[in-house]
Amino acid sequence: MAKVVLKLGDDISTDIIYPGRYMATVLPSETPQYAFADLPEFNSKLKAGQIPAGSVVVAGKNFGCGSSREQAASTLKGYELVIVARNFARIFMQNAINLGLRLVVCPGIEAEEGDELEILPDKIINKTSGREFKVEPLPKARQAIIDAGGLIAYTRQRLLARAGSKKK
Repeated sequence: MAKVVLKLGDDISTDIIYPGRYMATVLPSETPQYAFADLPEFNSKLKAGQIPAGSVVVAGKNFGCGSSREQAASTLKGYELVIVARNFARIFMQNAINLGLRLVVCPGIEAEEGDELEILPDKIINKTSGREFKVEPLPKARQAIIDAGGLIAYTRQRLLARAGSKKK
């Protein structure tokens, strides 16, 4: 079960997720402190450790639009947030997959802050409202990258598996 900790609308740009004025900070270990910096109450909760890993941000259409900055995904990955949106901007989605950020495409999602969600491979059950919403699964290759923890971890696993099979 996961709790919705932030509800956003449509067209949430990378500048809202990770403001451009912090672009000098690019290390994934440092970017999380600037997640939603212009939403000071939420940013403070993140930095204070009041938002548990696995918490959900719910958004509308076109989440992650705007620039192609990878930091927008790494700042969210730093807190192990789950992003459930009606759909995602193409470049943000690929950056998020490459970093292993958990994304869920759910075109009909309806949830409010504080709602409890059960996220299953084919649907989301809003335990608070009792409603169910169909999930559009990611292609298997993309989901495998997320499940591995990102593209680097996925590639490492594949190379080690291949090396192990050659030794036999």
